[in-house]
This record gives sequence, C-alpha cells and structure tokens, in this order.
Amino acid sequence: MDAVLPVLAVLLAIVIVWYGAAIRLNMPWAEEQMAREGIAPTLPVLIGDTMAQERPVLPAPHQVAKGLWDGIAGQKITSKRSLVWHAWVTLSATLAGFAIGSLTGILLAVGIVHSRTMDQSVMPWAVASQTVPILAIAPMVIVVLASAGVTGLLPKAVISAWLTFFPVLVGTVKGLRTPDAMQLDLMRSWNASAAQVFWRLRLPSALPYLFASLKVAIAAALVGAIVGELPAGATAGLGARLLSGSYYGQTVQIWAALFTAAALAAALVLIVGWIERVTLRRMGLAR
Repeated sequence: MDAVLPVLAVLLAIVIVWYGAAIRLNMPWAEEQMAREGIAPTLPVLIGDTMAQERPVLPAPHQVAKGLWDGIAGQKITSKRSLVWHAWVTLSATLAGFAIGSLTGILLAVGIVHSRTMDQSVMPWAVASQTVPILAIAPMVIVVLASAGVTGLLPKAVISAWLTFFPVLVGTVKGLRTPDAMQLDLMRSWNASAAQVFWRLRLPSALPYLFASLKVAIAAALVGAIVGELPAGATAGLGARLLSGSYYGQTVQIWAALFTAAALAAALVLIVGWIERVTLRRMGLAR
C-alpha cells in the first residue's frame, strides 16, 4: 500500500493538471462559438463546453478514455477502426525489427570484442549511424525498398531494426568486456578455449547488460515501426491512426493511439523483464 499511494498521488496530480490545461486551451474556441451565437458566456457553461468539444485542442482525460474504450472494446478486433487491429499491425513490424536489430547488434558486439580491427572500424560507424534523425532516414528507406518492389512489413521492420541495433550493440559490448584480467587469466590457466571463455565467462557476465539494452531496444523498435508508417501513406497501424487523426483534426483519435502505443511499449518492456528474471534465475545469476 505504501508503494501504491505515491503512484496514485502523482497520477491524480497529472489528471488535475491535464484537466486544467484542457480548460485553458479549449476556452478560446468555446468563447468564440458563444459570441457567434449571442450567448452570454458564464464560467460553468464555458468549462462544460471545453470538456465536450468534438475536436478539442487538448482532449480531456475522460474524452481520451472514451476514445480508448470505443477503439478497443467498441469495435470488432478485425475492424479497421479497432485500435487492437492497428496495434497488431504495428506490433508485427516492431517484433520483426526488434529481432533483426537485436541479432545484428549481438553479432557485431561479439565481433568487436574479439577483433580489434572491428572495434576500430565498426564502432565509429555504428555511433555515426545514430546521429542521423530517423525521420530523415525513414522516407529514404521506404522509397528505396519500394522501388525494389519491397513493401508492407519489411520496410517498417528495417526502420525498427535501425533504432534497435545500437543500444543492443553498446550494452552487449559493455557486458562482454565486464570480466577483468584476473578472471580471463584464470580461464587461460585452465587451458580454456576462446569459445569456452565466451560461453562460460563472457556471456553470463554480459546477460544483465544485454537485457537492460533489450528493454531500451524494444521500446525504440516500437517507435521505429510507428515512424515507418508515417511517410508510407499507410492505412494500417498506430502510425496510420496518428496520421489520419492529424489530417482530419481528430485529436481524440490521436491521443487514443498515443496511449495505445504507450501501453504496448510498457507491455513489451515488462515481457522482456520477465524473460530476464526467468533466464537469470535459471542460470543462478539472480534470486
């Protein structure tokens, strides 16, 4: 209970500030409409109007909650108006990109740790790759792959992989280099091969770092999938919902899609955390 109360207090504060901001930002439109209709504006009426506008500047919390309910429980899962259906489309690209990016990052990390040449050549390029904004890369990836006849899931997965591989690469390199010289000398004194050193010393030492980076990478992969849906003119996915909402001024739809994406990211991070606990416990690295 002691741990729940601070969370509830912060949540309550956020809701209060949110309602206050919604009233403040939606008030000018309400005043303008009442002036056109010749209605004398009173504070209670104005506040009520700011809470019920069809296309508010900032939707109130209850409007976003209703948008989430209508998009999740109020539609068939197979409907193109269902947030569940759109979330599944985005999730598919996210998981594909996460798998590609994580595997690439791990393989590069192993090569960098065991090869000084790769360390000096690959790592600087990996760092440089992250200095280019993903919003600049995404349209190029979409256009290039589309010209090659590749559309659908793969272009979005490539963008997700682009954001995924770097945190996995850095975390894995850090973890694989965790064993100190004394531990490595001890393995050599036992005449251990390079493979044995890797599987029995380096990899177990790297797992906590790897899973920490995977939690960051899975959230980044989701961002990449959503960004990949924006320049493609997609009609499916949470990115497509954001785009269509911005086109038609449906701010409630935009916020509902944002909250769906946030919940999806939180769920994915929790799943990776659960896999981490199970893996480390079975390997005797955690209780």
